Amino acid sequence: MFLSKKPINVLASLTLAATVAFTAAAPSALAVTQPEADTPLKKENLQKLSVQDVTKLKNGVKLDLGTHEAYIRLFDKDLAKVSVLEKGEKEFESPGVEKKANEWKTPRFSANGSTDKYTLKTSEITVEIKMEPFGVRFLDKKGNVINEDYLDKGTSGYEDGKPYVFKKTDEGEDFYGFGEQSGLDVNKRGDSIGLWNTDAYGYTKDTKYLYTAIPFFIGLKDEKAYGIFFDNTHRSYYEMASESDDYYYFYANGGKLTYYFTYGPEVGDVIDRYTELTGKMDVPAKWSLGLHQSKWGYTADEIVDVAKTYRDKKIPLDTMHFDIDYMDGYRVFTWNEQYKQALKKLESMPGFHSIAINDPAVKQDENYRHYQEGTKNDYWAKNADGTPFIGPVWPGDSAFPDFSKEEVRDWWAKNHDVLLNEGIDGIWNDMNEPAVFLDDERHSHTMPLDTYFGTEDNKIWHTEYHNLYGHDEADATYQAFKEQKPGTRPFVLTRDMYAGTQRYAALWTGDNVSNWEHLQMSLPMNMNIGMSGVSFVGNDIGGFASRPDPELFARWIEVGAFLPFARIHYDSDAKAEVKQGQEPWAFGPEVEKISKKYIEMRYQLLPYLYNEFKEAADSGKPVQQPLVYQFQEDEKTYDISDQYMFGDSMMLAPVVKQGQTSRDVYLPEGVNWTDYWTGKEYEGGQTINVEAKLDHLPIFVKKESIIPTREVQQYTDEKPLTNLVLDTYLDEEASYTFYEDDGKSEDYKQGKYNLTKFEVERKRNSIEFEQKRVERDYDESKLEQYTLKLNNVEKPSKVRAGRTKYEEVGSLEETQGKTNTFFYDEGAKTLYVSIPADEKKDVKISQGNLIHAEAKVNVKVNK
Repeated sequence: MFLSKKPINVLASLTLAATVAFTAAAPSALAVTQPEADTPLKKENLQKLSVQDVTKLKNGVKLDLGTHEAYIRLFDKDLAKVSVLEKGEKEFESPGVEKKANEWKTPRFSANGSTDKYTLKTSEITVEIKMEPFGVRFLDKKGNVINEDYLDKGTSGYEDGKPYVFKKTDEGEDFYGFGEQSGLDVNKRGDSIGLWNTDAYGYTKDTKYLYTAIPFFIGLKDEKAYGIFFDNTHRSYYEMASESDDYYYFYANGGKLTYYFTYGPEVGDVIDRYTELTGKMDVPAKWSLGLHQSKWGYTADEIVDVAKTYRDKKIPLDTMHFDIDYMDGYRVFTWNEQYKQALKKLESMPGFHSIAINDPAVKQDENYRHYQEGTKNDYWAKNADGTPFIGPVWPGDSAFPDFSKEEVRDWWAKNHDVLLNEGIDGIWNDMNEPAVFLDDERHSHTMPLDTYFGTEDNKIWHTEYHNLYGHDEADATYQAFKEQKPGTRPFVLTRDMYAGTQRYAALWTGDNVSNWEHLQMSLPMNMNIGMSGVSFVGNDIGGFASRPDPELFARWIEVGAFLPFARIHYDSDAKAEVKQGQEPWAFGPEVEKISKKYIEMRYQLLPYLYNEFKEAADSGKPVQQPLVYQFQEDEKTYDISDQYMFGDSMMLAPVVKQGQTSRDVYLPEGVNWTDYWTGKEYEGGQTINVEAKLDHLPIFVKKESIIPTREVQQYTDEKPLTNLVLDTYLDEEASYTFYEDDGKSEDYKQGKYNLTKFEVERKRNSIEFEQKRVERDYDESKLEQYTLKLNNVEKPSKVRAGRTKYEEVGSLEETQGKTNTFFYDEGAKTLYVSIPADEKKDVKISQGNLIHAEAKVNVKVNK
């Protein structure tokens, strides 16, 4: 029976079919190229397997299914791997998996069998295996069913070579993740999803196949979360209760049936475990968290002039990007001399970093060294007949490196010396789906499916390797930094990912469009990418294709300033009807002022943002989070797609619709909220309406929060961090652990960092603030003072540290650089206390004539 929350989108399906038909008939750079038609699963042809024998293993069980066999292995107390294979086949583990099967410490578990079921039980989950017919279900430690196979249509197995699994569901279960997906909804229940990396220039909300394939999703059922990683690199499909509210299923065009199941019950627990399996990201270099500026088509002079204009207008910027124009005839690892000189000029200007684009295609040119080397050493992907595959891309007919080979990845990494030795700081991998400019039925904008990789005696067909191509290229690019800039944090930006690519690269969401739909779509898209283990994600601010008008750009820069990866990037003028620049000043004084305001906010928040990325590196936590990530016990958050949490404490409610000057904002229950701009406080669990004029981005701060900030800089390393502002929103108790390292080297991996824990607690009518230095192994900290900013408090009658009386001053400016002072803003009811970073005595704050209790600041120095 079909009762889904979302109706089947017949119109979307017709639109997609029309797009496919149009693309096949008339290839165009403006058309969204789709792969060949979907391969449906024939439900009347599903297998009906049963368990005929059971063999207990060291970490699980092996099941004899007659023609097939299954392995269920316990990797941890809340993580299991399920494999169904033809007899004699080896279990599969893709390059997306970083922590291999033999690296897990098997948890304690019990194994018990009966005539109708076999049970594996850890301290957190129970795996029940039904014998006839074969089926698997997972229960929590209280015996509640978390997830189970749906057996009405057959058991899990293979349909004409296609591995598949059906799962039970009900109306109350919701789904998130799946990597990069189109659409306007963060909740993917009711969707038909496909994963096949596709160069989808100008995609729409109805485009099924985009640039990145991450076969991982999170189910949320009865307020408890689980995750499933379908480790299959072939083109795969996910029917998420799109046909019935009774089941969902996933399958692939080929490969083996392998999936991992992990239980939360918190969403964050699921992502943490998944990224332990597939790899954690590095802590990024601080400069990469600043603003980036880019355009396809900047001349060499324009790159320098745009950078200078940012500095002249005092709009913060860290990085300029070099698009394909910098190359010699689009040949990779070459320079046009004019752009090399532009890079030198850029390097002579304070604080600028540079990123160069790189494509995988190597021009077929007998006089071109890289083509000669690749041909001599048999480094290219091959046609079915064994000859190198040659296809047209930007440089013309080109060969494509076979990144499945370690020696090719090593060669590719080595060739980056041409870029890194000139001073390039980051590499931007584009066109790595891989894209090929042939849109006939055989190619579908990529290599034919019978192209192969690997060796003659171990061929990997394009059907299997396609979704891994960009992953292995990112690996090679990451290794280039390790080899050629050792000790420096790599920065790799990619358009194409598989599961696990987050350990090598950041992601941008490809060639979006300058329209309101794309601005709206970017929010759920980024949130689901974050829920798929990729925290470092962003979209081209303002849109890439076409051009925004001033209103759209203003709204987009408000969002863009609060993206994990923040880059303005736009298309060539040759492809745009309106020859409109996309720098902040290109839209007139009003939009320039708005842009500067929010870009400066990003730079003020860099200590907060950097700490969020440290947590992302530790646990996989998204930086841009759907509300459900933090508030999974509040069902009203499950379908909110136009609000998001920027880190732990700040909730943004952007305007994403044309002409809108007010909007409703839902404040999740369980916490109280403060309007960032006005200081007005609200209880959670309600919807309010707020004004949102063109220059206003509604922001709400979760109470019990401390947000570390600093002064505005024009670039991230312009000034040392000497004064850390602790912006505190207190009801009863708030705490924050502040992380600090050098922001550029990999010394933090050897423990060279500081951790300081701040705790603020209200006791009756007083407040107590405590600082505890947890780790002190980073000796280069320049911190001299903390400015404790307490919002919505009464004016203190005195502030003391032992016998030292803090001086009341008449302005906030007087507290900066002058410790043992305080300032009280009567209008805002905000107290600023300037405390020496090395203060060893208690700082006591007495509030009001009638308040005798004191707030206490303890500074504990651990040597």
